Amino acid sequence: MELLPRVRGLLLKPKDEWLKIKAEPTPIAELFTSYAMILAAVPPAAQFAGRLLFRSEIPFSKAPVWSFGRALTSAILSYIFSLAIVYLFAVIVDALAPNFASARSLPNAMKLAVYSMTPVWVAGVVYLIPGLGILVLLAGVYGLYLLYEGLRAPMMGTPKDRVMGFLVVSIIVVVALFVVAWLLLFVLSFHGRV
Repeated sequence: MELLPRVRGLLLKPKDEWLKIKAEPTPIAELFTSYAMILAAVPPAAQFAGRLLFRSEIPFSKAPVWSFGRALTSAILSYIFSLAIVYLFAVIVDALAPNFASARSLPNAMKLAVYSMTPVWVAGVVYLIPGLGILVLLAGVYGLYLLYEGLRAPMMGTPKDRVMGFLVVSIIVVVALFVVAWLLLFVLSFHGRV
């Protein structure tokens, strides 16, 4: 699997790309090392650079002043949390599969989790400019659409009449994971000894 064609396919022709993904026997380790670990580095790297470029308070913005150490620690923790969220999300999706008449398959659940994060990771480049982070949330909505298309593909063998239920529960799970990770990151970045 090549990174850029996969990203392009997921962003521009997700239905076709999910069919290709479903047919590929990609091991979980390879999925992480050749895709997730690379793309997941984009948002924290952009945040780190943006925080150092805009070290002082930005007019009309609530952007905090970041020291080098605090910005670096936050970037590293963001990167680790991003990968952990994807992994935990896949494990939970796999465990939930039988509740939606779907087949358990951790490799396929991992593909769903990893590839659905593509728009968020790619859009993370906007973190170079503090205050534009809202665009990453919009990319997250497209990521949910990718998740929907992946469930319809069907990556987990989900019957068509159960896809929406599986999607809704999956969205609740992933939002909860992001909220917990964000809270932990906030506490560690601003209240910890960093």
